Amino acid sequence: MRLITSLLAAFAAFAATSATAQNLEVVGAPVDGKLGFQPAATEIARRLQGLDHLLLIIITAITLFVVGLIAFIIVRYNRKANPNAAQFTHHTPIEVAWTVGPILILVFIGAFSLPVLFHQQEIPEGDVTIKVTGYQWYWGYEYVDEDIAFDSYLLGHPATLDDDKDPDAIPFVKTPAMTARLERAGYSEDEWLLATDTAVVVPVGATVVMQITGGDVIHSWTIPAFGVKQDAVPGRLAQLWFAAEKEGVYFGQCSELCGKDHAYMPITVKVVSQEAYDAWLAANKEAGEYVDVAALSN
Repeated sequence: MRLITSLLAAFAAFAATSATAQNLEVVGAPVDGKLGFQPAATEIARRLQGLDHLLLIIITAITLFVVGLIAFIIVRYNRKANPNAAQFTHHTPIEVAWTVGPILILVFIGAFSLPVLFHQQEIPEGDVTIKVTGYQWYWGYEYVDEDIAFDSYLLGHPATLDDDKDPDAIPFVKTPAMTARLERAGYSEDEWLLATDTAVVVPVGATVVMQITGGDVIHSWTIPAFGVKQDAVPGRLAQLWFAAEKEGVYFGQCSELCGKDHAYMPITVKVVSQEAYDAWLAANKEAGEYVDVAALSN
């Protein structure tokens, strides 16, 4: 048994240092110079983005109406066109209209937004439950129903650098040596400040419940492509859920200002097939330490 464990750990370490370690497509990541949302990878994200588009249409219509009304008043009721201003203080139909109109708009918005909110906040029974603890400045993960726990640091944090393999790497600084460290872990130069040394691994299509808390100050666990964001508050246990629809790598960031290294607290989630997830669970339990899911497919 010790021999098997040692071989698995050695194989995982070798695979993690291979330039081909990352076998999954990067799906959820920010793109330089682009606007808009990342591609929706869950039903939650799809509903949120749909609601945002609806609100954008409503806001645009209101803005155009108000601008048009102001322009009409400027043209129709300026001093030259209307030298004798009207002398009245009330206009009941207009007052009713500007009271009832916003109420109807808000009711219309509520009819679409509340179902989206309930869909997000009503936590279903999870196929996978993971406890997330935010620390200054890294994440701790514990698979509640499995004997698996690990910490997750930015690739570039001192904890992720090897004195022998990364002698010229400067923590938190993008240098050629740091780029080589990224590539050795299977990430590209574009994924600097996004990639982590370990990643959350979940099966595609499964309902994943994340239990979120903080170990020191308030953090926030966020994956934009999943449409989820939850503050990690010390002393409290909050929850979010998602069911990823596409295999791939998804990135997020701590989204609550939590101290000087807040910018160096990324999140990496790898969505894999159920078979790959089961193999990853078995390998991690057998090895007794973190084994990258990419190591199992090399």
